[in-house]
Amino acid sequence: MRLSNQTVVVTGGAGLLGESFVRSIAENGGIAIIADMNKDKSIKIATEINNLYKESRVIYFPLDITSEQSIKDFLKKCDCNNYTVTALVNNAYPKTRDFGKDFFEVEYQTFCTNLNMHLGGYFLVSKIFTQYFQMKGAGNIINIASIYGHTAPRFDIYEGTQMSNGPEYVAIKAGVIQFTKYMAKRFKGMNIRVNCIAPGGIWDHQPEVFATMYKKYCANKGMLSPEDLNGGLIFLLSDESKYMHGQLLTIDDGFSL
Repeated sequence: MRLSNQTVVVTGGAGLLGESFVRSIAENGGIAIIADMNKDKSIKIATEINNLYKESRVIYFPLDITSEQSIKDFLKKCDCNNYTVTALVNNAYPKTRDFGKDFFEVEYQTFCTNLNMHLGGYFLVSKIFTQYFQMKGAGNIINIASIYGHTAPRFDIYEGTQMSNGPEYVAIKAGVIQFTKYMAKRFKGMNIRVNCIAPGGIWDHQPEVFATMYKKYCANKGMLSPEDLNGGLIFLLSDESKYMHGQLLTIDDGFSL
């Protein structure tokens, strides 16, 4: 029960990584609050996990990370329901419908909009939660970045597929990593720590040719499962990492070496 007495907010908690994070937090004795715009899926996940443990370990409150009012309302709901948030996982992944095109196909407006929603959303949530943590006397923020935030893309793995690595993605994730370091330093003396996880590729039914090419750069497994990140997340949420500040934890089966 490494997370007993902890209440952790997971933005994008109904998504591919978010659901796995929520399950792992509950498994380790914490309370997970799903902060997501997908109400039906969030409630389904919460109900399933709570039935498993026969107690309320997962809660759902709606949250739009691009709305200051939504974030403030979210924290009010937490307090009104007697949930004192101890940690925030910035995991939401807002994007436009034309996100992820090749460099020469990306429109300027698309590039700017995605940076505003994703990186800007991380900033907005972090700012308001940090003010909340200051009032509570402590806090913990974990940002989800990507290996493509600190290493150049391997464009050859996309050959023979309709997939691409868009410039907005790498700009966002590089920003998340540097933003993590900025906050960790800026919050010195506030009893608020900030760290970051950079996952490698996560299996989500990508084309076989892509997965095969991707694995050639890895040590063993290749594409990871969402659950492969849980150990790192729980470590950063737990007191075992209480003296870590501004660090980047890369989990990618050696892909970025």
